Amino acid sequence: MNIVSILEQGLIFAIAALGISMSYKILNFPDLSVDGSFPLGAAVASILLVNGYSPFIALIIATLSGGISGVFTGYIHTKFNITNLLSGIIVMIALYSVNLRIMGKANVHLFNTEHLFKNKYPALLIIFILLFSCKLLIDYLLKTKFGYVLRSLGDNPNVVNSLGLDDKKYKIIGLMIANGLVALSGGILAQYQGFADIGMGTGILVTGLASIILGEQILKANKHIKLSTMVIVGSIIYRLIIAISLKVGFAASDLKLITAVILLGILVMDSKKHNIRKLFTKELGVMR
Repeated sequence: MNIVSILEQGLIFAIAALGISMSYKILNFPDLSVDGSFPLGAAVASILLVNGYSPFIALIIATLSGGISGVFTGYIHTKFNITNLLSGIIVMIALYSVNLRIMGKANVHLFNTEHLFKNKYPALLIIFILLFSCKLLIDYLLKTKFGYVLRSLGDNPNVVNSLGLDDKKYKIIGLMIANGLVALSGGILAQYQGFADIGMGTGILVTGLASIILGEQILKANKHIKLSTMVIVGSIIYRLIIAISLKVGFAASDLKLITAVILLGILVMDSKKHNIRKLFTKELGVMR
């Protein structure tokens, strides 16, 4: 079990988890379109690299492409009053064909192409710098007026409307940022593993949610720890659990099942803790 490899993968997927936390935790928007925007970022970055573009230019354009998919999700939801789940599903389905059109086939390899990790610098250092930049950006954004509006939008949209602000515009921008981060993660992963595949985004939402919930459960006792830090820690722990599962003999085809079991187990334990806390509070009230 290679700890460095686990860290590298955990940090790459943490960028996607940061994006998912923006939609799921901040906007209260379960966005299924991320399962399409993740391979979209990989597809765009890979095709640009094959055509001789700089790795950083490829990542920037991949991020923008993911942002555009988020705009479509938000526009469908706000313009046509379609539920958030259905809006995400519609864009996710559409992106499957878009990604195939971009790549021209089911996968594109980068083995003979210059990319981000074909240089003298360690892969872990490059990934850490990219992730840390995203974390700083998110932390700063959430401290601004725009960030507070996004938080209010997730908690109670009526508050945003009462301030005379356009809640639809803010929701679309929030989804654009979220999907942009997810696509960036896909673009980095494609370069890290040396290929982009049409199915590489399957289950990325569940993976992101597992990372978010794991991080929250482990670090929620400390109120001073930021959401972004919880997400990053959760992503690394999730990758460690997956690595251990493979080490003890599970097949790679079982990973999605393991993810579902992990997520279900965390939610069940959290629910039981919540029920016990409610019962204790009720009994204490009776005693008083």
